[in-house]
Amino acid sequence: MIKVQTGQIIEFYSNTCRVAGTTDTFKCRIQGRIDLVVGDFVKIAPAEGLTNCDAIVTERLDRATALFKSKDRVTKAVAANITHLGILVTFHPKTSLEFIDKWIVIALHSEIQPFIVFNKIDSLEKNAFSSLKNIYQNLEIPMFEISAKFNTNLENLISFLENETSIFVGNSGSGKSTLTSALTGTHILSKELSNNQGVHTTSVSTLYEVENQMKVIDSPGVRDIGIEQLSHAEILAGFKEIDELAAKCEFPKCGHEDDEGCAVMQALNNGDIEQSRYNNFMILNDAANL
Repeated sequence: MIKVQTGQIIEFYSNTCRVAGTTDTFKCRIQGRIDLVVGDFVKIAPAEGLTNCDAIVTERLDRATALFKSKDRVTKAVAANITHLGILVTFHPKTSLEFIDKWIVIALHSEIQPFIVFNKIDSLEKNAFSSLKNIYQNLEIPMFEISAKFNTNLENLISFLENETSIFVGNSGSGKSTLTSALTGTHILSKELSNNQGVHTTSVSTLYEVENQMKVIDSPGVRDIGIEQLSHAEILAGFKEIDELAAKCEFPKCGHEDDEGCAVMQALNNGDIEQSRYNNFMILNDAANL
């Protein structure tokens, strides 16, 4: 019989989960109505009198971080205790700058370190991503150029993620499953979507841990995360360079468009702010405050 111990959820289903405990991995039932997701640290106890499970989850420990999705202003966690969020960027399919900026906002709001992974460099000319890198080089966002398919430059990314818990986001076809497989040594299955919409992974949320203490969470729930639950101030905080300038605007309720004394517009006109970053700030801010 197992002893009462602390573990981490490494697979989550609707009413059961797998927990990596201090002595082994256990199939667990969930006691009561505890809100749990993959990555949660929990306390487990013996499953006395129950069949088809090894233990019972009795308590969830405090989360350091979490990613939430929102529907009708009701938020629900999809993964927890993440330290790093990787944004996959490709030319084929093309990743929009709005997608990149949205996930930077989400990561920073969640107190998670965002980083950008330029994937599929094997099919591109050298320095193909240079113009994109120029946009983000002064924002303290780490960037990596790799080919997940051919394991090119993965050693730098692996070193960066050592002792960290990461999750990757990307459009269908960006290579998220291929990269997760390459990092974890586990083949992540993908299924074709209808109407040539790309691929998606299995519906089970899973946490993989490899030898260098790197943990990677693969969760289909991140596809549904938006920014509609965020306030104007929370969106603005995701645009560091604009946030710093907004504090210098002449009027506190400046809309950062045609407002008199707007430090943001002055910097934009002087070329001190990237046009795409300003455009996406306005787009995301409008979307979050509908």
